Amino acid sequence: MLGSLPSFARLEAELGKLPGIGSKTAARLAFHLLRTSEAEVGALAEALLEMKRKVRFCEQCFHIAEDRLCAICASDHRDRGLLCVVEQPQDLLAIERSNSYKGLYHVLHGVLSPLDGIDPEDLKIPQLQQRLTTEGFEEIILATNFSVEGEVTALYLARLCRENGLSASRLAHGIPSGSGLEYIDAGTVQQAVSGRRTL
Repeated sequence: MLGSLPSFARLEAELGKLPGIGSKTAARLAFHLLRTSEAEVGALAEALLEMKRKVRFCEQCFHIAEDRLCAICASDHRDRGLLCVVEQPQDLLAIERSNSYKGLYHVLHGVLSPLDGIDPEDLKIPQLQQRLTTEGFEEIILATNFSVEGEVTALYLARLCRENGLSASRLAHGIPSGSGLEYIDAGTVQQAVSGRRTL
Protein backbone atom coordinates (compact mmCIF):
# COMPACT_ATOMS: atom_id res chain seq x y z
CA MET A 1 0.00 0.00 0.00
CA LEU A 2 2.85 2.41 0.84
CA GLY A 3 4.40 1.52 -2.51
CA SER A 4 2.22 4.22 -3.98
CA LEU A 5 3.81 6.69 -1.53
CA PRO A 6 7.53 6.43 -2.38
CA SER A 7 8.62 9.48 -0.34
CA PHE A 8 6.90 8.15 2.82
CA ALA A 9 8.27 4.64 2.21
CA ARG A 10 11.77 6.07 1.76
CA LEU A 11 11.57 7.95 5.07
CA GLU A 12 10.29 4.84 6.84
CA ALA A 13 13.12 2.77 5.35
CA GLU A 14 15.76 5.32 6.42
CA LEU A 15 14.37 5.54 9.96
CA GLY A 16 14.38 1.73 10.12
CA LYS A 17 18.16 1.75 9.62
CA LEU A 18 18.68 3.43 13.01
CA PRO A 19 19.74 1.12 15.87
CA GLY A 20 16.86 -0.12 17.98
CA ILE A 21 14.24 1.05 15.48
CA GLY A 22 12.08 -1.74 14.08
CA SER A 23 9.57 -1.42 11.27
CA LYS A 24 6.65 -0.50 13.58
CA THR A 25 8.63 2.21 15.35
CA ALA A 26 9.91 3.52 12.00
CA ALA A 27 6.34 3.80 10.75
CA ARG A 28 5.25 5.53 13.98
CA LEU A 29 8.09 8.05 13.66
CA ALA A 30 7.32 8.66 9.98
CA PHE A 31 3.65 9.36 10.78
CA HIS A 32 4.72 11.69 13.61
CA LEU A 33 6.98 13.63 11.23
CA LEU A 34 4.14 13.78 8.69
CA ARG A 35 1.97 15.56 11.28
CA THR A 36 4.83 17.87 12.34
CA SER A 37 5.19 21.34 10.85
CA GLU A 38 7.62 21.87 7.99
CA ALA A 39 9.63 24.27 10.19
CA GLU A 40 10.10 21.61 12.89
CA VAL A 41 11.09 18.97 10.35
CA GLY A 42 13.51 21.48 8.82
CA ALA A 43 15.02 22.17 12.24
CA LEU A 44 15.51 18.42 12.75
CA ALA A 45 17.13 18.05 9.33
CA GLU A 46 19.43 21.02 10.02
CA ALA A 47 20.42 19.61 13.41
CA LEU A 48 21.31 16.27 11.82
CA LEU A 49 23.40 17.91 9.10
CA GLU A 50 25.13 20.27 11.55
CA MET A 51 26.00 17.37 13.86
CA LYS A 52 27.40 15.40 10.94
CA ARG A 53 29.51 18.36 9.79
CA LYS A 54 30.83 19.48 13.19
CA VAL A 55 31.01 16.54 15.58
CA ARG A 56 34.05 14.28 15.43
CA PHE A 57 36.04 12.14 17.83
CA CYS A 58 38.53 13.68 20.25
CA GLU A 59 42.09 13.09 19.05
CA GLN A 60 43.18 12.05 22.55
CA CYS A 61 40.39 10.01 24.18
CA PHE A 62 38.02 9.38 21.22
CA HIS A 63 34.96 10.83 22.96
CA ILE A 64 32.77 13.09 20.84
CA ALA A 65 34.00 16.65 20.30
CA GLU A 66 33.62 19.67 18.06
CA ASP A 67 37.29 20.64 18.41
CA ARG A 68 40.54 18.70 18.26
CA LEU A 69 40.11 17.80 21.94
CA CYS A 70 36.88 17.19 23.85
CA ALA A 71 35.98 19.40 26.82
CA ILE A 72 37.23 16.77 29.29
CA CYS A 73 40.68 16.36 27.72
CA ALA A 74 41.03 20.15 27.33
CA SER A 75 40.06 20.87 30.94
CA ASP A 76 42.65 21.99 33.52
CA HIS A 77 40.43 20.67 36.32
CA ARG A 78 40.71 16.94 35.67
CA ASP A 79 42.97 14.53 37.57
CA ARG A 80 45.53 13.57 34.92
CA GLY A 81 46.81 10.65 37.00
CA LEU A 82 43.56 8.73 36.52
CA LEU A 83 42.35 7.14 33.30
CA CYS A 84 38.96 5.44 32.96
CA VAL A 85 38.59 3.11 29.98
CA VAL A 86 35.05 2.70 28.63
CA GLU A 87 33.48 0.90 25.68
CA GLN A 88 31.42 3.70 24.14
CA PRO A 89 30.90 7.48 24.48
CA GLN A 90 27.51 6.73 26.09
CA ASP A 91 29.32 4.92 28.95
CA LEU A 92 31.52 7.97 29.51
CA LEU A 93 28.41 10.17 29.71
CA ALA A 94 26.83 7.82 32.28
CA ILE A 95 29.91 8.07 34.51
CA GLU A 96 30.02 11.85 34.10
CA ARG A 97 26.35 12.11 35.14
CA SER A 98 27.22 10.37 38.42
CA ASN A 99 29.70 13.15 39.39
CA SER A 100 31.83 10.42 40.97
CA TYR A 101 34.93 10.63 38.77
CA LYS A 102 37.18 13.56 37.88
CA GLY A 103 39.94 11.93 35.84
CA LEU A 104 40.47 11.42 32.09
CA TYR A 105 38.92 8.82 29.79
CA HIS A 106 39.73 6.57 26.88
CA VAL A 107 36.88 5.31 24.66
CA LEU A 108 37.51 1.96 22.97
CA HIS A 109 34.54 2.08 20.58
CA GLY A 110 33.68 -1.55 21.19
CA VAL A 111 34.95 -4.68 22.91
CA LEU A 112 37.17 -7.58 21.97
CA SER A 113 35.23 -10.40 20.34
CA PRO A 114 37.45 -12.92 18.52
CA LEU A 115 34.39 -14.91 17.39
CA ASP A 116 33.17 -11.79 15.56
CA GLY A 117 36.65 -11.00 14.28
CA ILE A 118 37.11 -7.94 16.55
CA ASP A 119 40.74 -7.77 17.64
CA PRO A 120 42.68 -5.04 19.54
CA GLU A 121 43.60 -3.32 16.26
CA ASP A 122 39.90 -2.93 15.44
CA LEU A 123 39.38 -0.87 18.60
CA LYS A 124 41.23 2.12 20.07
CA ILE A 125 43.57 -0.21 22.00
CA PRO A 126 46.79 0.69 20.10
CA GLN A 127 46.09 4.36 20.93
CA LEU A 128 45.50 3.37 24.58
CA GLN A 129 48.83 1.53 24.60
CA GLN A 130 50.54 4.71 23.42
CA ARG A 131 48.84 6.77 26.14
CA LEU A 132 49.87 4.26 28.82
CA THR A 133 53.51 4.70 27.88
CA THR A 134 53.54 8.49 27.49
CA GLU A 135 51.03 10.18 29.80
CA GLY A 136 52.18 9.15 33.30
CA PHE A 137 48.96 7.70 34.69
CA GLU A 138 48.91 6.41 38.25
CA GLU A 139 45.81 4.24 37.96
CA ILE A 140 43.73 2.82 35.15
CA ILE A 141 40.05 2.13 35.86
CA LEU A 142 38.59 -0.52 33.57
CA ALA A 143 34.91 0.35 33.12
CA THR A 144 33.90 -2.04 30.35
CA ASN A 145 30.46 -3.60 30.70
CA PHE A 146 29.96 -6.81 32.63
CA SER A 147 29.21 -8.92 29.54
CA VAL A 148 31.43 -11.83 28.50
CA GLU A 149 33.11 -9.60 25.89
CA GLY A 150 33.47 -6.76 28.39
CA GLU A 151 35.15 -9.08 30.90
CA VAL A 152 37.50 -10.47 28.23
CA THR A 153 38.41 -6.92 27.22
CA ALA A 154 39.01 -5.91 30.86
CA LEU A 155 41.33 -8.90 31.40
CA TYR A 156 43.26 -8.06 28.23
CA LEU A 157 43.62 -4.41 29.27
CA ALA A 158 44.64 -5.37 32.83
CA ARG A 159 47.51 -7.39 31.36
CA LEU A 160 48.44 -4.46 29.14
CA CYS A 161 48.54 -2.21 32.21
CA ARG A 162 50.73 -4.65 34.16
CA GLU A 163 53.15 -4.84 31.22
CA ASN A 164 53.46 -1.05 31.45
CA GLY A 165 53.96 -1.10 35.23
CA LEU A 166 50.57 0.46 35.92
CA SER A 167 47.89 -0.35 38.48
CA ALA A 168 44.51 -1.33 37.04
CA SER A 169 41.20 -1.51 38.89
CA ARG A 170 37.78 -2.73 37.82
CA LEU A 171 34.45 -1.07 38.54
CA ALA A 172 32.63 -2.81 41.37
CA HIS A 173 29.38 -4.50 40.48
CA GLY A 174 26.72 -6.50 42.19
CA ILE A 175 23.39 -5.72 43.82
CA PRO A 176 21.73 -2.45 42.77
CA SER A 177 20.97 0.05 45.52
CA GLY A 178 17.51 -0.47 47.02
CA SER A 179 17.13 -4.05 45.73
CA GLY A 180 16.13 -7.03 47.85
CA LEU A 181 18.33 -10.13 47.71
CA GLU A 182 15.41 -12.42 46.92
CA TYR A 183 14.81 -10.61 43.62
CA ILE A 184 18.43 -10.72 42.39
CA ASP A 185 19.70 -13.44 40.06
CA ALA A 186 22.30 -15.90 41.36
CA GLY A 187 25.11 -14.61 39.13
CA THR A 188 24.71 -11.05 40.42
CA VAL A 189 24.64 -12.25 44.05
CA GLN A 190 27.78 -14.32 43.40
CA GLN A 191 29.57 -11.26 41.98
CA ALA A 192 28.45 -9.17 44.95
CA VAL A 193 29.71 -11.74 47.47
CA SER A 194 33.05 -12.29 45.73
CA GLY A 195 33.53 -8.55 45.27
CA ARG A 196 32.76 -7.67 48.90
CA ARG A 197 34.93 -5.08 50.67
CA THR A 198 35.91 -4.45 54.27
CA LEU A 199 33.98 -1.77 56.15
